[in-house]
Parts: sequence; structure tokens; C-alpha cells
Amino acid sequence: MTRVSRDFSDTMQKEAVPAVSADVTFTSSRFPNYKLGPYNQILEAKEDPKVVSMKEVVARETAQLLDQQKRLSVRDLASKFEKGLAAAAKLSDEARLREAVSLEKHVLLKKLRDALESLKGRVAGRNKDDVEDAIAMVEALAVQLTQREGELIQEKAEVKKLANFLKQASEDAKKLVDEERSFARAEIENAREAVRRVEEALEEQERISRASGKQDVEELMKEVQEARRIKMLHQPSKVMDMEHELLALRLQLAEKSKHSLQLQKELLISKSRRGEESMSDMYEIDGPEALGSHLQIQACSDKAPDLSHCSVQWYRVSSEGGKRELISGAIKSVYAPEPFDVGRVLQADIVLDGYPITLTTSGPIDPAAGLGSYVEALVRKHDTEFNVVITQMNGADHPSESIHVLHVGKMRIKLCKGKATIAKEYYSTSMQLCGVRGGGNAAAQALFWQAKKGLSFVLAFESDRERNAAIMLARRFAFDCNIMLAGPDDRAPQGT
Repeated sequence: MTRVSRDFSDTMQKEAVPAVSADVTFTSSRFPNYKLGPYNQILEAKEDPKVVSMKEVVARETAQLLDQQKRLSVRDLASKFEKGLAAAAKLSDEARLREAVSLEKHVLLKKLRDALESLKGRVAGRNKDDVEDAIAMVEALAVQLTQREGELIQEKAEVKKLANFLKQASEDAKKLVDEERSFARAEIENAREAVRRVEEALEEQERISRASGKQDVEELMKEVQEARRIKMLHQPSKVMDMEHELLALRLQLAEKSKHSLQLQKELLISKSRRGEESMSDMYEIDGPEALGSHLQIQACSDKAPDLSHCSVQWYRVSSEGGKRELISGAIKSVYAPEPFDVGRVLQADIVLDGYPITLTTSGPIDPAAGLGSYVEALVRKHDTEFNVVITQMNGADHPSESIHVLHVGKMRIKLCKGKATIAKEYYSTSMQLCGVRGGGNAAAQALFWQAKKGLSFVLAFESDRERNAAIMLARRFAFDCNIMLAGPDDRAPQGT
């Protein structure tokens, strides 16, 4: 390494200058990087092979930003812009450092050229040519350094432009992020408010439904009952217009029958007062003697024993021959006449301490007004439906009170619940159908149906009219099939 000092001229005069080798070569086309050490000593800096030029760094960062711009979210894009801005600031600092290094290089080249010019005046011959070549090389290196500085200035301008662009983009991204964040917060608040309103509405609806639930069910049941009544009033019939008049006549007849029974009771009481009170005067049959009602045995005297200690048996008596026919199962104090009893006299035998007492109705059982024409209208139908409730099944009480449908057809009877079939049987000798022969105020609205041996039902209808119509209609269709449909141990009268 050559040392340049102030006493260079004295040294050259005292010592012979050794020849400069002509085969000196430079390892690169650029002037090496030198630094000034202590006492103006030139130190060669080691080159870092990993150093990347500023243009390549900028190009690589720009390519990465353009490649990832479509895949980044707003927040990631803002982060990338901030990183690019930091990288641009770092590149700007590196450019300033390189500018400082370039200034040092210019100073060094100038000192080297001055030293070579001073050396040129002191040497001659071949050494002088070598010095001139070195001066030319130094000048060439200065030109290259100037060009490199120009490139650095241009790169610096590009970096500054990119930094401004990235800064503006970062500000725009931050602004966009703030706007999106505020919009998202507003949407979240609106959603929370909507959820709160919906919850309040649901709570209010639930409270109202709890308060009006029972009332709605009761109103619905009333509407269903009214709809059924209207449906029954609009059943097809040729004499529908005459039913109102018949109903009025029926009411008048019931009033007259009640008045007649009252007179008979008063007559019996007056007879019992005049004479000794007999056993037959202790009880009487009370109730309208017509189809659709129920008859009940009542005590006429305080001395009459309780009927629970007596045995009761009902009979039907033909008005022609006077022959009594036992009504199987009718052993209660209450009996509801059925269509077989129309035109017949009913009797009830009471056995008290081995002494029989016979009670008889004042006359034959009267038919229900308008029932015959109603049944004739239903006969023209292939199938008629009746709403019923099963109260007993095979002699055991049925717990469910759900509504079933009884289909009375020309060939068979079917009992259904919705789409499920409970029983379906064709008319046969094993089938039995009659009115319920037990007690209770609802006996006039119930019937007994044995579909086959081992399967029987007690069905309750909506009205006594429906029950009697179903019995008469089924017996009419069974008669067309040469089947006499009656109750247990009954003998169907002629012309039924």
C-alpha cells in the first residue's frame, strides 16, 4: 500500500524511484472503495457480495405489492403500505450514506490525481508514461463515479417519488380502514337494536298469547259447535221447509203430554188419599213419552223404599196383542226409548221384597217430529258421517274423549279417527245395534254397537236426533241386505 505524505518530494530526491510495473491490472472496472485512515492513510474497504442495489430493492418491493394487492384486505394493504414506506425511508437513508461515500471518493480521487501530477513532474522516461496512464485511469474513474452519482440521483428521485406514493396510499388506506370501521360499528349497533326490538316483540307476543290462550280455545270450541249445528241444519231433505212447523207441533205435543201426565199424577194422588195407599202408588214413570227423551222411575211417597234396594226390568208391550217383550240390559231406573219402542207401551217391573210392582206408560211412545223425513233424505246418500265419542269399548270405559267419525253405508259400518280405521264391518247376523240401555241423562244420545263378537262400542252422539237417525239408517241398509239389525235378544217388529 502506498502512503502519500507531505515529504514526498524530499523522499523522491533522496531515493531512486522504483519502476512502475507495466502489467498492473485492476480487479474491476470501477475504482475500488477506499476510506481515509489515520494520517491520511488510504484503507481499502471490503466489498459485501450480498449488497443489493437500490433499484433492485425498489423493483422487488413494487412487484410484491402489485402481486399481492388483489389478495390483501384493507387492513393488510395498509400494513404493507406502511412497511413499504419504511423501506423507502431506509433506502433514502442508504442513498444519503452512499452520497457521503461518493463525496469521500471524489475527495480521494482529487488527492490521488494531485499526487500523480506532482509525481509526473519528477519522473521521466517510462515511469512518466506509467504515471500518465495512472492519471488517465483516475480521470476515467472520476467520470465513472460521476455517472454513478447521476444514476444514484435518479434512483434517489425515484425512491422519493415511490415514498410519496406509498405515504399517500398509506394515508388513503388508513382513511378507508377508519371509514369501514365506523360503518361496521354503525351496522353492529343497528343489528343490536334490531335484535333488541325483536326480543321485545317476542316477549310481548308470548305474554299476549299466554293471556289469551285459554280464551281462544274456548271461543274455538264454541265456533266448532256452532259450525256443527249449522252443518246439521243444512242437511239435504225434501221436507226441510216443513221441519220448523213440525218442531213447533212437537213442542205443543210435549206440553200437552206433560199437562196430561200432571193431571194423571194428581188423579192418582187424590185416589191414594181417599183410600189406603197401595204399593203400586209408591212409584211412577216420569218424563216425556216420546222418542228422543228418557224415562225415569221416581218415588211418589216418602214411604217408598230406595230403588237401589230393588230390582228393575223394562219391557216393551205391543199395542195389538199385549205381549210383553223383555228389553235385555234395561235394568236401571232410567231408560231412553229407541226407534223400536215407537208405537209401543213401555212397562217397568220393580221387585221389592219379593213383591212385584208394574209401572206402565200412559200411552205408546210417540215418534220424533221430522225424524222420518230426515232419515229418508239420508237414505239417498251412499255414505253418511256422524261425529261420535267412544265412551266404552268392550265393556270398559274409554279414557279418550277425542272425536271419531261413524260412517253408516249401504253395505257396512265403519268407525274412524282421522285417517285411522278403528272398526270396519259389513252387515251380518253377528252385528248388533240399539240404543244404550243404561242410566244417565245422556242415554238418549248414545247407542250400543257390536261390530262383531268380541268387539263392541258405546258411542255418544251430538244430539238424540243424530243417534236415532243413525240407528234407523243402519237398520234400513241392513234390511236391504236381508239382515235384521237389532239389540241383544231383540226381535225386530214387522215393517221396521
